[in-house]
Amino acid sequence: MSIQEIIHAKLTAALTPSHLEVINESHMHSVPANSETHFKLVLVAEAFSSLRKVARQQRVYQLLAEELAGPVHALAMHTYSPAEWQLRAGSVPASPDCLGGSKKEQGAK
Repeated sequence: MSIQEIIHAKLTAALTPSHLEVINESHMHSVPANSETHFKLVLVAEAFSSLRKVARQQRVYQLLAEELAGPVHALAMHTYSPAEWQLRAGSVPASPDCLGGSKKEQGAK
């Protein structure tokens, strides 16, 4: 199973989300082809209705501790309650361009 699939399965089992996107953004960074190191997470769950943003992220960190300790280098999290998701009309911020590693050097030229 891929890291992306593992993340999806763990979050689905623990939080029963109404909406879940696990997007591999590794290709946007200075990593080898087919890497699974950088992810964007869009997670909508009723369990988040009573939690502040920090507590939501702490819960995700707990669930993905093994992946975050190893293969996953970066995880952008967008966590919402169903009501918040409805107010956002299903939109999330775009990920910024990577300027780290070799891309930073290329941008400076």
